[in-house]
Amino acid sequence: ETEVEQLQRLLAGMEKDHRDLLARMESGQAELERLRKAEGERAAQQERSSQLEKEVAGLREKIHHLDDMLKSQQRKVRQMIEQLQNSKSVIQAKDTAIQELKERVSYLEAENLEMHDRIEHLIEKQVSRGGSSARARSKSEYVSRCSGNSGIRVRNSGIWVGSPKPLPLIRVVET
Repeated sequence: ETEVEQLQRLLAGMEKDHRDLLARMESGQAELERLRKAEGERAAQQERSSQLEKEVAGLREKIHHLDDMLKSQQRKVRQMIEQLQNSKSVIQAKDTAIQELKERVSYLEAENLEMHDRIEHLIEKQVSRGGSSARARSKSEYVSRCSGNSGIRVRNSGIWVGSPKPLPLIRVVET
């Protein structure tokens, strides 16, 4: 009987140990599941972190490339602005030269008209002095240009018509 009691106590202890071990096993399995889940989350986080690092590296490369393109475009714009300013300067200089030439042409035309008037006046004087027997001649017959720009000579008379003083400058203003 004592042996049966001992065996029953032993059996009850074993059952208790069995329940304890089952409880410990279940808590261990739950802990293991929790750790596996946490490890899975960590792996997912590491994978996501790795993916984000790759994206960041790609974006940095694109930004670097865009910065290079931006600098290149800025250089081109500066060069175009310089060329435009140079062109404006050249155009201004040419406009100034054209304006000066127009003024010079106007001055020479005025001088030419004055010379024609003087020649006509001299021709009229000579014709009136020559009397009625002098035949009428056209202006082109009497006038020829000298090799220089210093004056005009009237043929057959020996009279030298030139302007010893400079003629006034006549400016033509366009509006």
